[in-house]
Amino acid sequence: MQSMSIPTTLESQPLHLEKDPFGQLVLLRPSGERVQGVVPVRAFPIQSPDDGVSLVSQEGHEVAWIERLSSLAPEVQALIRQELGSREFMPVIEKILAVSSLSTPCTWRVRTDRGNTEFLLRGDEDIRRIGKDHALLVADAHGIQYLVRDQLALDAASRKILDRFL
Repeated sequence: MQSMSIPTTLESQPLHLEKDPFGQLVLLRPSGERVQGVVPVRAFPIQSPDDGVSLVSQEGHEVAWIERLSSLAPEVQALIRQELGSREFMPVIEKILAVSSLSTPCTWRVRTDRGNTEFLLRGDEDIRRIGKDHALLVADAHGIQYLVRDQLALDAASRKILDRFL
């Protein structure tokens, strides 16, 4: 079993985190109580992905709160990030390759951090500004969320296409 200690703001003593043989996270409290199958959940997955991570029991109750992932040992961070990565799916748009039309609905061909893909954009309202750092969230017709971390960092052609929809 992989074993790590993590701080928590819910208790004064650090908690022990380990992975069981089935790949689930187990929280061992100082009292000896084992909380099987805890799941990390980000409080602010887009705007502050490394701040505010809750460890939640199988019953949906918070059992530990991590203020900042960076405050944890690198091994613990890796363990929690691995678990988060297996549950979260949000491709990052790196380039808009083409759109079928400049009016909606239209098909977008994009390059993401996970490869090229196509999706249907139903309406302009499916593109939302998030935060104050020029980030956007684009929802396709199937509800998959695509992230544009910084619209100003896209190439000129992608920005020009995007401007027509904003």
